[in-house]
Amino acid sequence: MSQSNGQPNGHPPKAPETPVPMTGGTMVWEALLREGVNLIFGHPGGAILPTYDALSPYEADGRIHHVLVRHEQCAAHMADGYARATGKVGVCIATSGPGATNLVTGLATAQMDSVPMVAITGQVTSSLLGTDAFQEADVVGVTAPVCKHNYLVTDVNELPQILKEAFYIARSGRPGVVLIDICKDAQNATGMFSYDMEINLPGFEPYPNVNMDAIMAAAAMINRAERPLILSGHGVQLAGMSRELLELVEKAEIPMVTTLLGTGNIPESHPLSLGMGGMHGEAYANRAIQGCDVMIAMGMRFDDRITGRLDSFAKQAKIIHFELDSAEVGKNVVPDLPVIGDLSETLPALLPLIEDRRHQVWIQELKEWKADSAQADILNYEVEDELIPPFVMRQLWHATHNIANGPAIVVTDVGQHQMWECQYYIHDHAGQLLTSGGLGTMGFALPAAIGAQMAFPDRLVWAVVGDGGFQMTLQELAVLKQEHLPVKIAIINNGFLGMVRQWQQLFYEKRYTGTPVVSPDFVKLADAYSIPAISVTRPDQVVAAYEQAIATPGPFLIDFHVKEEVNVYPMVAPGSAVDQLIRRPKPSVVQGYSGVQPSF
Repeated sequence: MSQSNGQPNGHPPKAPETPVPMTGGTMVWEALLREGVNLIFGHPGGAILPTYDALSPYEADGRIHHVLVRHEQCAAHMADGYARATGKVGVCIATSGPGATNLVTGLATAQMDSVPMVAITGQVTSSLLGTDAFQEADVVGVTAPVCKHNYLVTDVNELPQILKEAFYIARSGRPGVVLIDICKDAQNATGMFSYDMEINLPGFEPYPNVNMDAIMAAAAMINRAERPLILSGHGVQLAGMSRELLELVEKAEIPMVTTLLGTGNIPESHPLSLGMGGMHGEAYANRAIQGCDVMIAMGMRFDDRITGRLDSFAKQAKIIHFELDSAEVGKNVVPDLPVIGDLSETLPALLPLIEDRRHQVWIQELKEWKADSAQADILNYEVEDELIPPFVMRQLWHATHNIANGPAIVVTDVGQHQMWECQYYIHDHAGQLLTSGGLGTMGFALPAAIGAQMAFPDRLVWAVVGDGGFQMTLQELAVLKQEHLPVKIAIINNGFLGMVRQWQQLFYEKRYTGTPVVSPDFVKLADAYSIPAISVTRPDQVVAAYEQAIATPGPFLIDFHVKEEVNVYPMVAPGSAVDQLIRRPKPSVVQGYSGVQPSF
């Protein structure tokens, strides 16, 4: 596919840009400006110094703002959080060797979740490649499995073309990560820079042609369905199709389940929203998956967390798979009808073909299943004075769901608190939850929240972390102060690596090997960074703590000391079908916390 100079059809092309001489380092910043990038996250070092030196005039006049991270992994997570929040390409930068290898976890996190990102790394001088020179690593080889594409630049004259291709590949089709590894001599060398070249990448076809026959066949299957169900994922948000999806849901009265990354695709307070399905999805959502007769999967890849045991997944249903990336179609679940293409094209084409339908029997059955699940909700237990994480999460929703300056953004780490956030925070907006789905990266939340906050300085951003994951990246508290960012932090502090401990309890006879966590006094730690903080130990302190955090300008940290051995339920055990759930016993006494679930 080729891309011209970006001129709309029918308009005369611009006059060719006159090439100008500049160093490779300067080319990097000029290209970023052409791509609309004015914010980057990075850490300098010897092999990337020529590019950092060229940054000086761009930073001095405010054209580009560089955020100094305390660890390169967090540069990738910050760029990731920025990209997830905005839909734009996030950019991170690091030096060679350990600087570049430290990026890998962040690159893999973004790539697994289809996040557009460009990473720029320095490399040793080209004459030293392959000699095990100081801080040399085969970065292209190391990162190839976790990137959509990557480049090694040894010739300054190739750099403009590569920079333009990198951004095009990162954002086009299914988004992903592109790494550019630039040798030091190519950064120092002078070449001719222009940015009006065409992009011609044979074999790269990011936007397949829409097959109207497949769309018409899908509409016919949906119109005949008696127990239809939509299973929607991150691709809906990437395509910007939440409004159209809601139109489909309401027009044909189709209930909807989401993947973890599809959270908020339609408002979760909507009567037809069943919330998240899969390993820790609600029982009624998983029963709907196993009980539907037509499943409409949109922008999701049938990963193991949503399907459970594959040979038992939705065997009664005809499956329609709307998907941009043809490599994902049939990889795990073989659909009865694939619809390949960008949802921004296929869903609008489908809508006029869908009939107004009502499914009273199916909807009534789902209501009964939902009422059954509500009886086992931990918020209806008699809990006296114990502080439990689900209550902390529900009160976060109460404190933030109706605020000025747009909906709150919640960024989570990975583990029990991540699942409790999905279950007890009611997401009414697409992209309201930012989390590591495919890779499950502990330590993601704080740096990603920094990226999201820098994208939206006036929005309320909460980082929800566990006491284990927070200690992986807490050094980035320095960036909160350095950049004057008002990120709020909620630590769910249970003294364990909670999700691992839960598995040890359920499947390893409570052998808690390696999971107890010793933590610092997080309030004192925050104070060392001049960040206000409080500790909460009782349920009656939670509301006031949130109010204080939100009212305080700048960052704020709350250390919630919660009951230690609380489990996330329901749970699909490994190797089980998605509706074979480990569920919490129903309480005999229904009182205590007033946790109101959204009505079906």
